Amino acid sequence: MASSSSSSSSSIVGMLVGLGVVLAHIHGCLGVDYKGALTKSLLYYEAQRSGKLPRNQRVQWRGDSGLHDGKDAGIDLVGGYYDAGDNVKFGFPMAFTLTMLSWSVVEYKAQLGAKHELQNALTAIKWGTDYLLKAHTEPNVMYCEVGDGDSDHSCWMRPEDMTTPRTSFRIDSQHPGSDLAGESAAALAAASVAFKSSNPAYSNTLLRHAKQLFDFARNNQGLYQNSVPVAGKFYSSSGFQDELLWASAWLYHATGDQTYLNYLGGSGNTGGTRTMFSWDDKFAGVQILAAKLVLDGKVQASGLWSDFKSQGEQFLCSCLQKGNNNVKKSPGGLLHFGDWNNLQYVTTATFLATVYSDYLAAKHASIQCVGGVVQPSDLIAFAKSQVDYILGSNRNRMSYMVGFGSKYPTQVHHRGASIVSINTNPNPVSCQDGFNLWFYKNAPNPNVLTGAVVGGPDANDGYSDQRSNYNMAEPAIANTAPLVGVLAKLA
Repeated sequence: MASSSSSSSSSIVGMLVGLGVVLAHIHGCLGVDYKGALTKSLLYYEAQRSGKLPRNQRVQWRGDSGLHDGKDAGIDLVGGYYDAGDNVKFGFPMAFTLTMLSWSVVEYKAQLGAKHELQNALTAIKWGTDYLLKAHTEPNVMYCEVGDGDSDHSCWMRPEDMTTPRTSFRIDSQHPGSDLAGESAAALAAASVAFKSSNPAYSNTLLRHAKQLFDFARNNQGLYQNSVPVAGKFYSSSGFQDELLWASAWLYHATGDQTYLNYLGGSGNTGGTRTMFSWDDKFAGVQILAAKLVLDGKVQASGLWSDFKSQGEQFLCSCLQKGNNNVKKSPGGLLHFGDWNNLQYVTTATFLATVYSDYLAAKHASIQCVGGVVQPSDLIAFAKSQVDYILGSNRNRMSYMVGFGSKYPTQVHHRGASIVSINTNPNPVSCQDGFNLWFYKNAPNPNVLTGAVVGGPDANDGYSDQRSNYNMAEPAIANTAPLVGVLAKLA
């Protein structure tokens, strides 16, 4: 029998161990400031604004720009977002960005409201959807790009100073683009759901344009880069069937009109198990939306609907390393889809895992993967692991969200951020002076592009903080959008 002294000392040790566990748990809970990251993620979109900036603009180093966009075509195309580190407005990834921001609001409106970020999220969406409405000048006409990638990329200029051509490019009945029109329809339909309660008149306008764009996309089929080759140099579409299904799914969500459900269910094309979800490939998103319809009992859990659900779940299985063809992971645990702007695919996969965890939890359901059962809690744990890595829980102890944490990329590949603010020094910076004086300068950017998610580290967790390394150091508007919903859920 143990003595009383040894018994008491062991109980003290036990208490200390227990206290350590509690403290570790508290530290874990307090370790990542998801609310702060959420705030910054929405702030980023203010830095990407094109057009006349509003009085309540929070990113003060930016100024008005692109004030004559559309003039060459005799229309007003002022506004919208610059795509990445350049000054081009690419309609295809911009529309996907808006769809993902809207989906974040649709799913996590209450959480965004509780964190006082709902209005900022809606403002970020509206800045983009206002532009899409302008760009949709007729039922079968959609402007898809302003600026030229080649001429823009040959200069390093602030958007406020730029002297590069601001050519407007469009699709129409004779020059179709079902992918672009379909994605734009999805964006406006999703946004109409996001604005339904707070701004019903605007929601109705968005929905009217979404319906027209879907009809345009469906009745005039073709790849948009065949009509606008300059866009294809930078954002080439691999097909348009996914966008047509994506648009029909969102239009059904927005309207409840059986016509759109019939289109989705009658396509005969579920996409198969995908290897990524992105601005180009929407099939995994379609599958998860269709899976919710199955879970909610709105469609039969058989045939094509069962295929949609199974294939969407198999994509998530592969992300959680429990599938037939698992996504590669870095030694530090980050999903690795490819070497160029890998984080854009990580954020989209993380978003799908997060929303699907909610869909499953609501029905007390789980996923049967080849490698075992995946519960809703497993999906959230996976999502959290990826977000935590992005926000600094990695071997470099670096946050890949700019401006978050104590260490983050300082030489972000971004024209406006890397050149002195026009509000600090209004002297114009010419096309080549931008390269000579700023791009090649081995120093931190003068302006912090808060909330931007850069391309991220390589397959071995390595990151080179150099402005010239656009594979790793360039952020894009499509990178951050999916994180908005995930961060709202985690905050």
